[in-house]
Amino acid sequence: MQKLVQGIHDFRAHVFRPRREWFERLADGQRPMAAFVTCSDSRVNPNLITQTEPGELFIVRNAGNIVPPHHPAPGGEEATLEFAVAELGIRDVIVCGHTRCGAMSGLLNPGALGDLPAVRHWLGHAEATRRIIRDKYAHLSDQALLTAAAQENVLVQLENLRTHPAVAAGLARGKLKLHGWVYKIETGEVFAFDPGAGQFVPLTDRAPPEVPVPRLTAPAI
Repeated sequence: MQKLVQGIHDFRAHVFRPRREWFERLADGQRPMAAFVTCSDSRVNPNLITQTEPGELFIVRNAGNIVPPHHPAPGGEEATLEFAVAELGIRDVIVCGHTRCGAMSGLLNPGALGDLPAVRHWLGHAEATRRIIRDKYAHLSDQALLTAAAQENVLVQLENLRTHPAVAAGLARGKLKLHGWVYKIETGEVFAFDPGAGQFVPLTDRAPPEVPVPRLTAPAI
């Protein structure tokens, strides 16, 4: 905890104070450029990876960067993304998985979850991912298999995202674009799903490709 407390003091003295006017403007409201759905994994820092400032990303985090499909009793993810799209007018939603993901490991090896019934239930929203990996990637093992799961899970969650009414309406009006990314922890690279190539490719300084329907299955990075 001492490191966190010291960090707060350093932030106030060396970050906030020199940019006080800029932070005060943030108090007037937020106008983020994109919604960023990613994993809770502590090694994944969306603002650091994208080099964005406070107020520029609307971030949704949970184990496995999961977006449950629309339900009559919507949960926190749907409510948050509905606000992002319908109220804030966000025009880009990114679902970003990552390599060496513990959630994907638990999805593929449920026996390893032990006494974690809530985690097991939550990963049920990625059941399609598990079945795709089982049926199409039996030739892979270890980290290659986990990477394939991270990729396929991004595409599965994008499909779930399309079932949300606010998202479906934005897509129908041409006011919203969806993007699938995977962050490679060990190299710092980000791969974006390219529908034309049918796979994840290194993200360059070009505009990231939109992921349309139908979804294409991608090979491992």
